[in-house]
Amino acid sequence: MFESLSERFGEFFRKVSGKGTISESNVRDAIEQVRTALLEADVHQDVVTQFTRDVLEDSLGTRVTKSLKPGEEMIGIVHERLVGLMGGVAGDGSQGTAATSPIEFVAPGPTVLMMSGLQGSGKTTTCGKIAAWCRRRGLNVMVAAADLQRPAAVEQLRQVVETVEKEASGGTRIAFYAEPDKCAEYGKAVGVAVGVCQRAYKAAKDGKFDVLILDTAGRLHVNDDLMRELQAVKAAVTPHQIFLVVDAMTGQDALRSAKIFHERLHVDGLILTKFDSESRGGAVLSAKHVTGAPVRFVGTGEKWDNLEEFHPERVAGRILGMGDVVSLVERAKQEVSEEEAERIATKMAEGRLTMDDFIGQMRSIRRMGPMKQLLGMLPGVGAALKGVDIDEKQIDHIEAIAGSMTAGERKDIRSINKSRTRRVAKGSGTKEQEVNRFIDSFQQMQKLTQQMAGGGLSSKIKAMKEMSANGGMPGLGAMPGLSTKGSSRTESPKTKYKKRR
Repeated sequence: MFESLSERFGEFFRKVSGKGTISESNVRDAIEQVRTALLEADVHQDVVTQFTRDVLEDSLGTRVTKSLKPGEEMIGIVHERLVGLMGGVAGDGSQGTAATSPIEFVAPGPTVLMMSGLQGSGKTTTCGKIAAWCRRRGLNVMVAAADLQRPAAVEQLRQVVETVEKEASGGTRIAFYAEPDKCAEYGKAVGVAVGVCQRAYKAAKDGKFDVLILDTAGRLHVNDDLMRELQAVKAAVTPHQIFLVVDAMTGQDALRSAKIFHERLHVDGLILTKFDSESRGGAVLSAKHVTGAPVRFVGTGEKWDNLEEFHPERVAGRILGMGDVVSLVERAKQEVSEEEAERIATKMAEGRLTMDDFIGQMRSIRRMGPMKQLLGMLPGVGAALKGVDIDEKQIDHIEAIAGSMTAGERKDIRSINKSRTRRVAKGSGTKEQEVNRFIDSFQQMQKLTQQMAGGGLSSKIKAMKEMSANGGMPGLGAMPGLSTKGSSRTESPKTKYKKRR
């Protein structure tokens, strides 16, 4: 989402590098490029003006710390201002700072969450993602259909809840509450949706659910009828938190609507959907300033676990090319248990990594999200991926190759001879050359992990040098999901390494 902004900020930092003092003359010229980039990213004009003014004032006359370069000093100044712009660091006491948890639960339950938003913002899907998020924290959830404007909306939510109950990780309950017959009365009688919400609350309380999510009606645009209904629901049920779902791709138009919602409902936070899209990103930077409400969650994909807590400091790090390793680790923890991670680490340290171990790890990585998105969380990698189209289908090819091997072959890949290679290729629908390239890559990785497990410092350094020569990771050219579409890399990493030498 922030590729263009990251590139412009990089140019800005390079321009002020090499100076003994960060002065007005060497900052003012460079910051004009940042202003243009922010406006092109659809950041609100008032936000751009205030941000550039603050950065300029913070940097004027700043003498570079001995341990830092001018560019690094400026990164710290800009990072601090970006964080403040988006709501501040959790726990720092600043106005608008997000709570330690984006949802404050009450005891005894149920904690009532009221979801609002315009049609097409992704509100119903987000209800399912919030239910999955709560389930991962051991909470029992009921989702109530209070959108009676369209009968199809009730059925849509039912399907979402049933799918989440079936697919989302966790062993707690996720239930659906609806009164579809009330759709016929909607518009004819006042307070129909209010009554549904009140009865849903009673059902959630009687059923000892920890959380009740109310999916209220949306509209194609903001109007008085919509606001009066939402205000009536709020008055009758007194939700503990009100969330507004906003489509990040619609930019400033969405934020103008969000501002009206906040003025009438006093929402507790925004949930930005399609955060993983190729949109310009201005909604993220402008949301707090324009609406007055902080961003609490961002939707990062179509899967039920693709909902992340919003941390301004992490997003600022992504924009400035500093990566977001903390979020990457958190995603990994959701997919791989500590016991499994320790088991794999031990096997790697002892040089005993098998094909089954490798495929299992690749599946876990795949569940974490698109490979390009994950690599973009690593420091300095995001900018390098601009314009790169990573071919995720390679993972399918690798899994097909491994699946065509026998259990014995996966345990000891050296047993695969020419005739077995032909069988594996035929069974996986790939070519023999592809099978050979993957086997070479995997053997190279085994060899390097064994070298690193040798104990001596020299062997570890040698292995790390060889990893670096191969692009930072053994088998990069044939590893699933890491080659780019249209790539001409057809040789094994081992061959390429020899040629470079």
